[in-house]
Amino acid sequence: MTEILSHYEPINLEQMKDIRLMNRIDTKFVTTEPVLRRLLEMAADDYFVQETDGLRVSPYYTLYFDTPDCAMYNRHQVGHLSRQKIRIRSYVSAGLSFLEVKTKNNHGRTKKKRVTMEQFDALHPQHDIEFHRQDENFVNYDEFLRTYLHYDPEHLTEQIENRFDRITLVNKAKTERLTIDTHLRFNNIATGEQRSMGNLVIIELKRDGNQPSPILDKLCDLRIHPHGFSKYCIGSALTNDSLRRNRIKPRLRSIQKILSNQS
Repeated sequence: MTEILSHYEPINLEQMKDIRLMNRIDTKFVTTEPVLRRLLEMAADDYFVQETDGLRVSPYYTLYFDTPDCAMYNRHQVGHLSRQKIRIRSYVSAGLSFLEVKTKNNHGRTKKKRVTMEQFDALHPQHDIEFHRQDENFVNYDEFLRTYLHYDPEHLTEQIENRFDRITLVNKAKTERLTIDTHLRFNNIATGEQRSMGNLVIIELKRDGNQPSPILDKLCDLRIHPHGFSKYCIGSALTNDSLRRNRIKPRLRSIQKILSNQS
């Protein structure tokens, strides 16, 4: 992968400021690493690759919260279009972490709000975070959550964490971002179960509305079709047998089929 990405022109974070797409439409695709290599070879002329401190593939860490009865997971699992997620997202190499609330409305648009999470160590998470109003260290987080989250912050518990490596591409017109996640693995804090997704690749096209995209024809040529994949929900369903998964079972079977048909 590194060799293929060396043929891309780089773009840095400063140059990407105008394409943050905090209010956007996301389309996800699922494939495997062998197919991804072919896609990257096809897309080299149409995209920049994000480079940060010399890295074109960057490690990420995410910690998801939910209520004790997993209300956010269940709302997603039963098919509600309007839903939320809360997480800590860490850019491991840069040493930056953010507390984020993602809200998806019933028109398919996603809004993300975030605040810097101070003194959070993604390499050695302690798994003891509680958002109590009386805790002076968490006053700013409490105000942030009560502004944007539809759930009581004091009822939040840590549920599951994941780690993955990300490639970020930007089209030459700078109207979209394409994130490509590999080496995805889960650790369920509530159950202690772990799961690696092997060669599975999650591609997400992020654009402000249905803008034309140079990647769509290439995805179609490689028979990579839109495929929902919530890291929180998939990871939870794979590592917690007590959760309902009626609606998510077909997606789990589809993922297994993709992995079994690697080419």
